[in-house]
Amino acid sequence: MTPSKPVRLSKRMAQLGLCSRREADAYIANGWVRVNGTVAVLGQKVSPADRIDLDKRAHQQQAQRVTILLNKPVGFVSGQPEKGYRAAAELISPNNRWAGDTSRIDFDPQHLRHLAPAGRLDIDSVGLLVLTQDGRIAKQLIGGHGSSEKEYLVRVRGTLSEQGLALLNHGLSLDGEALRPAKVTWQNADQLRFILTQGKKRQIRRMCELVGLRVVGLKRIRIGRVKLGKLPAGQWRYLAPDERF
Repeated sequence: MTPSKPVRLSKRMAQLGLCSRREADAYIANGWVRVNGTVAVLGQKVSPADRIDLDKRAHQQQAQRVTILLNKPVGFVSGQPEKGYRAAAELISPNNRWAGDTSRIDFDPQHLRHLAPAGRLDIDSVGLLVLTQDGRIAKQLIGGHGSSEKEYLVRVRGTLSEQGLALLNHGLSLDGEALRPAKVTWQNADQLRFILTQGKKRQIRRMCELVGLRVVGLKRIRIGRVKLGKLPAGQWRYLAPDERF
């Protein structure tokens, strides 16, 4: 077997899920990373056999990072504001915090710094949106090999044949690429339940168009093991310390 080529330490740390590459560079610059017991330097390359250790100060900094769950309403964009629309992150304020939040985390304006969406929802879609300061969670949810299930309730118009339903589950392609198998079932007379493990741009809407349906409402209700639950539209809560995606 051909031995693996050495890669940049920051890339290897991200592959291992220790942190994001940007965070890794910061930790290395601070002297918080050791490779085989020796303090690492920026730009250093490592092999899979090398042992990588994080200083307790890096772990403490990671522990202070927060992840926020928002029930995004229609009309807000997931990322940067555009075309006169507001960014979903603007809803993260003490006034919009859900009274049912049981995380026991005190709000701090520092929690708004470097807060980025881990996955997106279209401007006309609603439901669970994750915003995080934690590069590990971002990589888990949107990394190239991410496999966290995402569950949606999708209101549709049109007629769906049994063959069309089978194709929604497996057999469609978008952008010249075969889609991963999905789980698609009828929730009620005009609503489908989708469970996906990937997130191409406007994937569900485009899948439905391919089988003759038009989406008139789309709501994300779960990512991995974390559910939207009773979180009201336009409100948010912290991911609790004991919750995992």
